[in-house]
Amino acid sequence: MTPMMAQYHAIKQRAEGALLFYRMGDFYELFFDDAVVAAEALDITLTRRGKKEGEDIPMCGVPFHAAETYLARLIRKGFSVAICDQTEDPAEAKKRGAKSVVARDIVRVVTPGTITEEELLSPRSANYLVSVAVLGEGAALAAADLSTGEIEVQSLAPTAIRDAVAALSPAELLHADPVPSAIEDILQEADFPLTSLPAHQFDSRSGEMQLCRTYGVDTLEGFGTFARADLAALGALVGYLELTQCGRLPPLRPPRRREASGQMAIDAATRRSLELTQTAEGDRKGSLLHAIDRTRTAAGGRMLAQMLGAPLQEPAAINERLDAVAYFHEASRLRGDMREVLAESPDLTRALSRLSIGRTGPRDLALVTRAITGAAALYRYLQETEGPFERPAILSRSLAALAPASEGPVAVLASELGRALKEELPYLARDGGFIAEGYDDVLDETRVLRQNSRRVMTELEERYRTLTGVKSLKIRHSKVLGYFIEVTQANAKALTDGPEASLFRHRQTMANAMRFGTDELADLDSRIAAAAERALALELGLFDELCEKVLAEHDALMSLAEAVASLDVFSALALLAAEEDYVRPQIDRSRRFEIEGGRHPVVERALKAGSGAEFIPNDCQLSEGETPSLSIVTGPNMAGKSTFLRQNAVIAILAQSGSFVPAKAAHIGVVDRLFSRVGASDNLARGQSTFMVEMLETAAILNQASADSLVILDEVGRGTSTFDGMSIAWAALEHLHDRIRCRGLFATHYHELTSLTEKLPRLRNVSMAVREWKGDVVFLHEVRPGPADRSYGLAVAKLAGLPKEVTDRAAKVLAELEAGNRTDAPVLPLFAAAEPPASYDPPEDKLGEALDGLNPDELTPRAALEALYELKALRGRDGGR
Repeated sequence: MTPMMAQYHAIKQRAEGALLFYRMGDFYELFFDDAVVAAEALDITLTRRGKKEGEDIPMCGVPFHAAETYLARLIRKGFSVAICDQTEDPAEAKKRGAKSVVARDIVRVVTPGTITEEELLSPRSANYLVSVAVLGEGAALAAADLSTGEIEVQSLAPTAIRDAVAALSPAELLHADPVPSAIEDILQEADFPLTSLPAHQFDSRSGEMQLCRTYGVDTLEGFGTFARADLAALGALVGYLELTQCGRLPPLRPPRRREASGQMAIDAATRRSLELTQTAEGDRKGSLLHAIDRTRTAAGGRMLAQMLGAPLQEPAAINERLDAVAYFHEASRLRGDMREVLAESPDLTRALSRLSIGRTGPRDLALVTRAITGAAALYRYLQETEGPFERPAILSRSLAALAPASEGPVAVLASELGRALKEELPYLARDGGFIAEGYDDVLDETRVLRQNSRRVMTELEERYRTLTGVKSLKIRHSKVLGYFIEVTQANAKALTDGPEASLFRHRQTMANAMRFGTDELADLDSRIAAAAERALALELGLFDELCEKVLAEHDALMSLAEAVASLDVFSALALLAAEEDYVRPQIDRSRRFEIEGGRHPVVERALKAGSGAEFIPNDCQLSEGETPSLSIVTGPNMAGKSTFLRQNAVIAILAQSGSFVPAKAAHIGVVDRLFSRVGASDNLARGQSTFMVEMLETAAILNQASADSLVILDEVGRGTSTFDGMSIAWAALEHLHDRIRCRGLFATHYHELTSLTEKLPRLRNVSMAVREWKGDVVFLHEVRPGPADRSYGLAVAKLAGLPKEVTDRAAKVLAELEAGNRTDAPVLPLFAAAEPPASYDPPEDKLGEALDGLNPDELTPRAALEALYELKALRGRDGGR
């Protein structure tokens, strides 16, 4: 094994399963199994380099300067990558001997949850690394976004872990090995990368020590009170961050506690059903977030997504947000001026994170300058403009956070950065040429020396031409030879045999040219190289100084960035309300749910973008005064039931997030938990049928909903036989009405359930309006009081394109079934009294009595035939029993 391969294997052992990017000159190279896996994942050529035990060593590589492009592709496919760089100058390695290997080490491990590069991140989405700890009856979930330094923890019951994970949509999840039983199912269903850590890393005592070490404190009391599970989850999270960043962590904010009691609880099934931040296919386009997002900054987009994913429960906090939206809704000119500034505002939070860990360049410094300048402009607009009413508290706090951009150290920093940086900047600091003239006298002097040396080089070239008489003589430069004189073969004698031949010494012969050097040229070469190296060293030193000055104002800059994002969100929601005719909802602690002219934002946007048709608004009344009520929704498929169900859930989420809502008026008593089970599918991975999934989701609702919840249920019981399904739907509806007493919408095709309004006082019927015209069905998409008269299933089947012979035959079968089921008795025993009668008298069975009276052995053939006709007649009179 060569020394280089010995070094590779030693480093690879520490990579712990990650693909190893091993720096070799201008390439990152991968060997052995890593090369085979990466070549397939990246669709690049798999080659070989050397042999081991007589076998070729697989190898592939990616250019160093384009590594981030390949990293992005690997990270998106769930791989982790260990970056192994050279940690010494190759010249230093040569001093140890000709065969010495340049020192290398892992400088960072890139995983889906720990990326910070702008090119690898989605600008408008947080990139959460999540850690889950289960200790006995307690559990905790910790989450960090390394690109912004945010970190939070949430204490919860083990049964609530699934919903908490779904709310964050993690890029990567850390868990203990062996896996705690409470999260086995969650890990089986996970569609995000999972990383197992030894169980001892989830120890609460070691977690507390890890946190104290990371934050440089003796105790965590200043950060709040943490349970054992909290410390375990946070400790494992921060320990993993330090491990992957090889000790170069960005400044992490103190852990912030996320209180579940302050937010509307939304389970994983409801998030999927309502497509809050992404569609069922995982796309942002088509989601609720995509439909309402008018933010101009990346940080504002992330904040809006967080607000939408975690609506509030406290009316005062909700109304504070609504006040800010209302302020910008009325102050349209101020809103317009601010949005022009916001459009030019960069992502300061993520730039600060890159600066703090050294993955940055001059462009991030310029970005800080632009961010401060933009914040100062926002401060002036907000301070100087006379608003429509007194400035809301949330905007006053933002104004205070923006003030340092106008005066004080942050403003001074922006001024210095503006003087220090050129307009055109390289991507990497090592490329040099980014410090402006006039900022540093020593650098300017060094640059003058370098420029003078080049002028001297031009003069020297002209003098050599005069001395030799060779007009085509040129002084050139290469990385290997440095500066040299080049002439054609035909003119070479003038330098080898001419009168000035002693000045020139031969260095290299080419096919059509010869190259020479002189002592004077060598001296000038070294001076120019020294000047260039000194200029670059000075620039890199100044770059480090500027980075330190930026990080010295880290806290003030982070507050400024948060204020800019907040202003972006509230002005964007105000613009949304103005453009789409949204109204401010009335939010309080009542049990009301009254929507007048409600609309679905996503469907409405799709209609406008497509056919241009108008969305049909509908009212939704789920309360009678302070008393909550339930509505049974009936009507045919394709008439708009699912849209109606979802739009009211979406309106509740928007309202409690702090947004105006798509309606003419809305009065909503805060919803503590929202459940929406609209549509179902099977879960093949867990061996669960569609009906089982439906029952599990329905069970979760009936077991967890409270009187302050909003429940949206669609087609409960449809996955089994008619009577089984109807009985389950019946009992579930009674339970919601009598036991839970919540607000809710219950869509069904079991029309028999509509009669329950006679029995349940807080239940009402509404239906989707349909009009029949010349044998066709027209869906009006209007919700009207009262039950639907039928399901119109055949009409929908015709619209879907079923063959005519199938729909015609179905119509005949339907007529026969309806005729056979007509009876004066109640349709279902469910409508009878809840208690069974004391005694039971079986119905008269004439057919059975006639059969009992026959003795086949005594019948003649004619008598047997007559008896058979009598039995047939009796069967008809008994209704087929």
